[in-house]
Amino acid sequence: MDNIFDASEVYRREGTPLIILSGKDYGCGSSRDWAAKGPYLLGVRAVIAESYERIHRSNLIGMGIIPLEFMCGQNAESLSLTGKEIYSIDIPENMSTRHKTTIKLDNGKCFEAIMRFDTEVELEYYRNGGILHYMLRQLLNN
Repeated sequence: MDNIFDASEVYRREGTPLIILSGKDYGCGSSRDWAAKGPYLLGVRAVIAESYERIHRSNLIGMGIIPLEFMCGQNAESLSLTGKEIYSIDIPENMSTRHKTTIKLDNGKCFEAIMRFDTEVELEYYRNGGILHYMLRQLLNN
């Protein structure tokens, strides 16, 4: 692979959704909505970070990307995550704000993370596939 776009195209053809592993303040300095649109267009469906820049976290949800936060004191390094694992994220139908979920890895390990949907509105946007899909459904229903 020469670049991230080519790699994302291979995964898209295989039907493999992508995640991003990050450290602290994911999205800091990039509060513009395109900072969330880019990852979405590359096939990213979740981000697991130590913490988020507030506006960027909201923009991720607006694009239908799940913002997950490592439990306090944990990060990719402490959990020995390399990014080469295959992740399975439990997404319950009846989740609530700041829902704790389990992430299972193909190597048999698992860990917990917080789904950073901080308001019921954010949950509703996510359940509809993002803010655009939510708004379109609202228009069609009225």
